[in-house]
Amino acid sequence: MKYFILAIKKAFDFRSRSSRPEYWYFVLFNIIFAIVAVILDNVLGTTIKIDIGTGEVPLPYGYIYFLYLLALIIPGFAAGVRRLHDVGKSGWMMLLAFIPIIGGIWLLVLFLMESAPGENKWGPNPNNIPMIEGDLLRM
Repeated sequence: MKYFILAIKKAFDFRSRSSRPEYWYFVLFNIIFAIVAVILDNVLGTTIKIDIGTGEVPLPYGYIYFLYLLALIIPGFAAGVRRLHDVGKSGWMMLLAFIPIIGGIWLLVLFLMESAPGENKWGPNPNNIPMIEGDLLRM
């Protein structure tokens, strides 16, 4: 959970690096919270219904999910850019996501790679920087 909060606090940081655990724990909690938002939409009846001409079809998600998605789009993008920086790639490589199938697979490979050793032009290796539990609260 600390990495999710850290990613939210670093939402507009596109110039540093994020370690593998920092990125993947953010992704994990992002998925969990998105599922909770979908469940809340269904329980509270705030799902969206679309008219397809022959009647209304309810979608499994609604307004709470969309608000959550809107709130996390920039922190998620920033976390991806920082993860690419950590493996020594430019944040512009996030544009690979627009290439069907191959782009997503290549980004997944890059996100799974080990951190580039030592310091690079985006800063020191985050794996070599000890993070004390209290440091998160001071950020």
